Amino acid sequence: MKNILTEVEKYVVSFLNEHLDSSFVYHNLSHTQRVVEKALELANESELNDNEKKNLLIAAWFHDTGFTKTIEHHEKESVKIATTFLKSQKVSEEDIEIISNIIMATQMMHTPKTKLEGLIKDADCSHISSKNYDEYAALLRKEWELTLGKKVSKNDWIQENISFITNHSFYSPLAASKWEKRKGKNLATLLQSQNKIKAEEEKLEQKKEELNFKKHKLDLPERGIETMFRVALRNHITLSDIADTKANILLSVNAIIISLVLSNLVSKLDNPTNDYLIWPTAIFALFTVISIVLSVLATRPNVTSGKFNKEDVANKKVNLLFFGNFHKMKLDEFEWAMNEMMQDRDYLYGSLTKDLYFLGLVLNRKYSLLRLTYSVFMIGIIVSVIAFAIAFKIQEVT
Repeated sequence: MKNILTEVEKYVVSFLNEHLDSSFVYHNLSHTQRVVEKALELANESELNDNEKKNLLIAAWFHDTGFTKTIEHHEKESVKIATTFLKSQKVSEEDIEIISNIIMATQMMHTPKTKLEGLIKDADCSHISSKNYDEYAALLRKEWELTLGKKVSKNDWIQENISFITNHSFYSPLAASKWEKRKGKNLATLLQSQNKIKAEEEKLEQKKEELNFKKHKLDLPERGIETMFRVALRNHITLSDIADTKANILLSVNAIIISLVLSNLVSKLDNPTNDYLIWPTAIFALFTVISIVLSVLATRPNVTSGKFNKEDVANKKVNLLFFGNFHKMKLDEFEWAMNEMMQDRDYLYGSLTKDLYFLGLVLNRKYSLLRLTYSVFMIGIIVSVIAFAIAFKIQEVT
């Protein structure tokens, strides 16, 4: 018996290490070794002969090897793997059939028909009576997520475990006497956790109700409108800064290019031998100058008259949030106008709306010019390179 069990252990350990996917964080070699250990513990304290003990332990080693092939009905695959190996070890057909039946008994809904089948069921579920039950349960939950894509909330998982332990019964009197007490403690711990989660959920729900009450008291729509304007205006200003930065980059690059053209190429055009460079240089310089002009236009500010009167404020015609409308006014006049606007909700929100709208128009102009500038710059580079290439080619021919 010792020899065959040693061979079985070597084979299963090697087989699981080589073929079992790493996503099986619960049904792995450690679980198999734990089931074998518990099966041996039960076998040693039961009235089993050597052959029965051998068959039980062999089944314990092979019972989850089918996970290397499939999850659903993995027990059948475990039987196939065990049968193939045991035949190679000259194990009798009678023992192979008994071992196969023991392995099949590990199915969730299977009711054991023999003592050995009951013992393997008890050994397979011994984790529910372990001091480390929480760790084993966490590994099984993670395995469901990795292998089945089944994400279970903490509350649902606790309920699932409570239901399983409540409906579980050990099939052998020996296992019941050894492990039932600890199983009850684990169940009590789960019930405490469930009650704690329920209490936390009730507190959270109460806080939500309090927050909703406070939001209604603070006139949430008004705060929401103000937040919307604040975020929208900040985004517009950020986009404007980005456009100005891009335009300045183009302006700097083209300024450097035109400086290099004037200092290096133009000075060489006086020589008649360099006549073939005149047109390429002119094209290059032209596109560079156009890019510079467009970059300047994209960043050039527009300032309005900066003057308004009390009639404009009374008729809500002036937007006091834009500096271009008040920069020429006296301080006392501006303060009066701002006070008038702040006392009028419609005027205030109307001014914010206008400010947002005209910022949008400015952004549209900037980004349109910026897109045109980049297009001109890109086309200019391509055309200039082609022009220089053609010029050099013609010069070589002549």
